Amino acid sequence: MYEIEISDIRKLSEIVKEKYDYDFTNYAISSFKRRIKRVLELYKFKSIAILIDKIKEDSVFFEEFVSEITVNVTEMFRDPSFWRELRDHIIPNILLNHDNISIWHAGCSSGEEVFSMAILLREMNMLHKAKIIATDIDKSIVEKAKKGVYSMKSMDLNTKNYIRFQGEQDLKDYYTVENQKIVMDPTLVEGVSYRVHDLVNGGVFNKFDLILCRNVMIYFNQKLQNMVLKKLHESIFKYSYLIIGSKESLIWCDIASKFIVVNNDEKIYKKIKD
Repeated sequence: MYEIEISDIRKLSEIVKEKYDYDFTNYAISSFKRRIKRVLELYKFKSIAILIDKIKEDSVFFEEFVSEITVNVTEMFRDPSFWRELRDHIIPNILLNHDNISIWHAGCSSGEEVFSMAILLREMNMLHKAKIIATDIDKSIVEKAKKGVYSMKSMDLNTKNYIRFQGEQDLKDYYTVENQKIVMDPTLVEGVSYRVHDLVNGGVFNKFDLILCRNVMIYFNQKLQNMVLKKLHESIFKYSYLIIGSKESLIWCDIASKFIVVNNDEKIYKKIKD
C-alpha cells in the first residue's frame, strides 16, 4: 500500500482549502491519515497525487470525499446516563428561567442525536417550547439527517439505549417500518432547522441555551479544538450549557476558566463568564 507522507497531507489540505474553503489543516494527523488511506482503497487510487487531481477536477467527488473523511458513526440515546441527566436536571434547570429553550446540535451527523433530543422533549411535553438547529459540515449527511430513515439493524442498539435511558414509551412508537427501513416520525423534527455549517471556518450565527458538540473535536488537534471552543463559548448565553463527548475535555483550553464543570462523567459544562 502507498505510504502517505506528511507532505502529501499538507498538499492535499492546501488544495482543499484553496478550492473549496474547507480547512483540514488542523485535523489530528493520525486519524486524518487513516481516513485518506481508506479513501485511496475505496476508490482504488494508486497514489495521493491521483486523489488530489480528482479533488481538483470534480466537485461532486469532493462531496463524497468529505463524507468519507468526516466521521458519521452515531446512535440514538448514545450514553443513556447522559440523556437521563439532561432530562432530570439540565433541561429543567434551563426552563426554570425561560419559557422556551434553544438548542444547537453542532456536528449532528446522520441525525440520531437530534431525534433522541426530540423524543426526550416530547416525553417532557417540552418539544413545542424548543427551537432546535442541527448542523454538519457534510451536505449529504445533513440531507440524510433531515429524512430520518435508518437501517433496521441499527434499531437493536438504539432500542437498548432507549430502554437504559428509561423512556416513557417504546421506541417503536416513534417510527414506522417501510421497505425494510426505519422511518422516524417526521412530526418529531418539524421544528428543527437543518443547515450545512463548518465549525472551523463558519462564524457565530446565534446564541443558545444548550449546545451539544459530542465526539466532534476528538478528530481535531489542540489548536483547532481551541478555535472551535472559543466559537462555542461565544454561541452560548451566560449560565447556559455546553456538552462535549465523553473522551473530550475543556480543562486545558483557553476558555476553561469561563466554564464550570456541572457533571464531569457526562462532560456537561456551564458558562459562567462572557
